Amino acid sequence: MNVTLIGYGSGNVASVRFALERLGARVRITADPADLDEAERIILPGVGAAGYAMERLKALGLVEPIRRFQRPLLGVCLGQQLLFDSSAEDGGVDLLGLIPGRVEAIAPAPSRPSPHMGWSRLTLRRDDPLLDGVKDGDWAYFVHGYVCPDGPATIAAADYGLAVPAVVNSANRWGCQFHPERSAAAGARILKNFLETPA
Repeated sequence: MNVTLIGYGSGNVASVRFALERLGARVRITADPADLDEAERIILPGVGAAGYAMERLKALGLVEPIRRFQRPLLGVCLGQQLLFDSSAEDGGVDLLGLIPGRVEAIAPAPSRPSPHMGWSRLTLRRDDPLLDGVKDGDWAYFVHGYVCPDGPATIAAADYGLAVPAVVNSANRWGCQFHPERSAAAGARILKNFLETPA
């Protein structure tokens, strides 16, 4: 099980790497665009702000290699958000444009502080190989202040006083808004399923 982890200076690379290695994966961390063209599957991690993340991807020449990548791709946390068209964060940011829609801030409410931080239950929307073995009600660990649009790409959601697209899919591209590497058995199962997705 070979996987390439994009190390572009805006991601939770170490914890994702350790989680993948516990599953028996051979992990390559890189910021070299040529490595992405040769990769069997790639993971795009992300923490922090969308604007900074996109600046780093552009500066390293990674935007177009990610856009043209046709094998399995998984975005984690901010990495999921980067798959969409744009984000309201940082005054408005163009993202990778791989899934239609705009990422918006979570509107705070008395029962819904922002950021969304902690454990929430997953509700499965439709069958998908990434979710094999994951059950309705399984817990996942979230840390985010912005949320992807809830639409046809959503294959699992979490309830946070609004529907949070917890897992999304479009063709060979998936995203997890939560941190699978910190989400116990359900997160490990999702990572294992991704590693076993045919390249």
